Amino acid sequence: METENSSTTWTSSMALPVAWLALLAFCSFYFLVRRSRRGSKGRRYAPVVGTVFHQLYHVRRLHDYHTDLSHEHKTFQLLVPTSHRQIYTCDPAVIEHILRTNFANYGKGPFNYENMRDLFGDGIFAVDGEKWRQQRKIASYDFSTRTLRDFSGSIFKRNAAKLAGIVSTNAISSEPMDIQASEVSNSQSRYPNCASIF
Repeated sequence: METENSSTTWTSSMALPVAWLALLAFCSFYFLVRRSRRGSKGRRYAPVVGTVFHQLYHVRRLHDYHTDLSHEHKTFQLLVPTSHRQIYTCDPAVIEHILRTNFANYGKGPFNYENMRDLFGDGIFAVDGEKWRQQRKIASYDFSTRTLRDFSGSIFKRNAAKLAGIVSTNAISSEPMDIQASEVSNSQSRYPNCASIF
């Protein structure tokens, strides 16, 4: 008689957790199917191409890894164990949409602000909203077409004079020279606007 009562008690005590698990599984399945159907009606999501662990695996060639992914997919996402998604894009239409057409919808948010504040302060790369507009207005004077043209022109003239000096010295001595190995061939001479950053 006692075995019947213990098996009945065990069955009734297990019924509630089993019912909850079944309900949870049904709801999860329902929402996943509903979400996939809703996404297939025109809303496209960037393909998931890996996780943060893939980045750790490719840490020695991380930039090349991201370049390879961007050649395969113009926009893609990497899964992160937290709730924050990492979406990468090199599609000009998407970048224009984010930076020009619909900028207000792509705020950095408090999470990114807290993480970048020590490095960027309240500069244009860390803030949103009205602070961002103020920083953009200040920066627009420094990055106008005329200012950048004048600045890059002066850097080009300086680097051209350096190159002319090196070439003329080697021409007088009749020695062959390797332009790519010379001191003129650094990143600031190839890309004059890099000098404005550094």
